[in-house]
This record gives sequence, structure tokens and C-alpha cells, in this order.
Amino acid sequence: MSQGIGLFVYPVKDVAKAKTLYSTLLGVEPYADAPYYVGFRVGDQEIGLDPNGHKQGLTGPIGYVAVSDIKKSLQTLVDAGAQVQQDVRDVGGGLLVATVKDADGNVTGLRQSP
Repeated sequence: MSQGIGLFVYPVKDVAKAKTLYSTLLGVEPYADAPYYVGFRVGDQEIGLDPNGHKQGLTGPIGYVAVSDIKKSLQTLVDAGAQVQQDVRDVGGGLLVATVKDADGNVTGLRQSP
């Protein structure tokens, strides 16, 4: 289904402070810097800051797995026992995301690039 978790998104309340912290921590400036998302790339890893995450019920970071067919992947995980937390949605530019919970309540995300 994937090549591992390539993106971690952190819900943040103060995106400016978080951007400064993560720029220092990661040693790079953001490649994406918008009011709704700040993204950093370090090698093949992406770290995202979501200033709306807490409003959407996020309480901590979520790891996202890149998939080629998000609807099929989501159904495969449901068939394996996952519960849909957030159904497939377009977050802009054709990027599709969804999240599932495992039996212990751990949240994992799926993302499909356009």
C-alpha cells in the first residue's frame, strides 16, 4: 500500500511561533508557507503545521501514508478493522486526505497527490 509514513502533521495554535521552532529544529525554511498550512521538507520526510488542526479535533500529530488510490486504500483498511475518522476530502489543489483509527484509537492518515 505504501512506502511508509512520509508526512507528519502537527496541529498548532500559534503558527508563527511553531514555524520559528520547526525551522530551528529541522534546520530548513518552509517550502510552503500559507495561513492554512506550513510545510517543511527534510530529505524524503515532510513535516506540516496545521493551524486549524485543533478545531478539527486533532490532539496530536498524525502520520500520513502516500497512496495511489485513496478510496480503495481506505476501504482496505476498513475491511482490516479500521474505523473512518475523517472521510476522503480535497484539501486544495486536488490533494486528497482521509484519516482512520485503529482498535486502540490511534489515528493514521492517507494522502493521495493529484
